Amino acid sequence: MPDSLACLWEIMDEAPQARLYAGGTDLLVQMRAAPAHFENSHLICLERIDELKDITTGENEVSIGACAKLAHVCEYEAVQENFPALVMAIEVLGSPQIRNMGTIGGNICTASPAGDTLPPLYALSATLELLTKDGSRLVPLNEFISGPGKTALRPGEILSRIIIDRRGRWNLQHFEKVSGRKSLAIAVASLAVVARISNGGKIDAVRCAWGSVGPTVIMSRELEDFLIGRRLSHSDIQQAVAIIRSGCCAIDDIRAGAEYRRTVAGNLLLRLAKNINT
Repeated sequence: MPDSLACLWEIMDEAPQARLYAGGTDLLVQMRAAPAHFENSHLICLERIDELKDITTGENEVSIGACAKLAHVCEYEAVQENFPALVMAIEVLGSPQIRNMGTIGGNICTASPAGDTLPPLYALSATLELLTKDGSRLVPLNEFISGPGKTALRPGEILSRIIIDRRGRWNLQHFEKVSGRKSLAIAVASLAVVARISNGGKIDAVRCAWGSVGPTVIMSRELEDFLIGRRLSHSDIQQAVAIIRSGCCAIDDIRAGAEYRRTVAGNLLLRLAKNINT
């Protein structure tokens, strides 16, 4: 349990194959489910490293430490003011106990298609700072996750910060997920939308991100280009739904089939459009 980055690098040099965790809400569940897979594994807990837990607000962005607890992120004033879609997603993630133990970096690095924070972070074009003892690099979130459980992390590298630009001037932000029950449930499908809507009701800019319908978060440039300049009439909505359903490479798993997910992906857009028009 290192209490500084300097101490962390020393430990990682001694145990390069060790597994890193902070809240452990995903890792410890995996260890109970498949203990043989974790035999003789070293564990490094990051929760005592203050450099990885703080949230700061700059002139152009909000920078969130990877080990910031989800509840803390949700309560942070600048996050509430600038990124309500992320707040909405965290509020329906797990339980209060999970939100007070789990971290935003853990939700990202688990790289689950159903990770609740991922769609809003994709829609908000979040950038990740990846850190080693020798330096750092910045990677867009949409280039970080390549599939379930697969990330761009290199040996000796950790996720240190999530950086979100707050100059988007999005005047509409929304997150909704569909699951088997209203709480303590993994998403069958989810949708995050950030949009800038003119005084005349036209969409000037928009980003949509669907979670839990594909191996990674799904976005559609075709759909976004179609929506720009429109007021979302009934015919526009139907065309938009057709675009996402035809372009959605949905997955089958124990929670839902691919066809159901395609249907729900479109329905979530219909529900959003209804809310805009009312």
